[in-house]
Amino acid sequence: MTKTMKAAVLHAPGDIRFENVPVPSDLHKKEVLVKVRAAGICGSDLDRIMKTGTYSFPTIPGHEFCGIVEKTGDEEKGFKKGDRVVVAPIIPCFSCESCQQGHYGQCASYNYLGSRTDGGFAQYVKAPVMNLIRMPAEVSYKEGAAIEPAAVTLHGMRRVGVETGDTVAVLGCGTLGLFALQFAKIMGATRTIAVDIAEEKLELAQKLGADELVCAQEKDPVTEIKKMTEGRGPHAAIETAGVSITQEQCLRIAAKHGRILYLGTAHKDVVIPAGSFEHIVRNELLITGSWNSYSAPFPGREWHASVDYVKKKVIKIEPLITHTFVLEDASKVFRDLAERRYVYNKVMFEIN
Repeated sequence: MTKTMKAAVLHAPGDIRFENVPVPSDLHKKEVLVKVRAAGICGSDLDRIMKTGTYSFPTIPGHEFCGIVEKTGDEEKGFKKGDRVVVAPIIPCFSCESCQQGHYGQCASYNYLGSRTDGGFAQYVKAPVMNLIRMPAEVSYKEGAAIEPAAVTLHGMRRVGVETGDTVAVLGCGTLGLFALQFAKIMGATRTIAVDIAEEKLELAQKLGADELVCAQEKDPVTEIKKMTEGRGPHAAIETAGVSITQEQCLRIAAKHGRILYLGTAHKDVVIPAGSFEHIVRNELLITGSWNSYSAPFPGREWHASVDYVKKKVIKIEPLITHTFVLEDASKVFRDLAERRYVYNKVMFEIN
């Protein structure tokens, strides 16, 4: 096997280079070497690569990826060379209080593929066996590379508790929002409302089953959703955009005794007007945050369920993939994304 590989290596914020680097070696007994076939770009990748940086340099980013087992550690018997796998990126300590409770996303001392150690924007990556999820032949490599955001979404949707007969509003039709619309229907919602500022994303939401659309560039979502629901509001409001406007709007649209899920992270202070805060108190709203995608037994039922839903074509991923590139183009791709040169949803690297 070759001793070097191609990788997109981050040397500093904004400085990502396509380089020859050593193939990971010295596998521990419970590690595998994965030949990466596809890797997705997350919004956090864009911020990390272009603004904040990783925890050390140089680092190979990328935490949404899948591939084929190339080599196994000495004691590994469950996986073999050639097995198709999705890789969960977090490496928990398993000893802190959160880990002992099965809350691996809140681990006090974790490692993480793609930010704290080398990740999937490379031809090969080293990962613990416990992080592998088998990927059936019915799931394509590009679909496999999007299992991570699907699992993130499913983790949150289960926390907020969508129920049979619910009306669910999803604010933000990026990757997580489009997954949320699909999972809402799987969990029993009879009506879904998609909100976004981009017509292209709303059209995609409709193709994926959204019942009603609100273009926030043209109409006030709060007013429109209240009209659509005869003044009641949705039983559940899902915020995935991570912007202060939608984070506050969720509080005003939710029905009495409604549930709100915050999947999008805040990039600036969120100021809640007194009237919106009053909605929380008077309407006894339940507000749920969700972080990552993990549960016990590790990596969690969210991962296995997401793979199964994709295998059965209940969850559709291919329509979400708007752009596919080769790894050699990484530097230009991230510059273009940062400068918003085109409307995009899920962006992928195909890796040979």
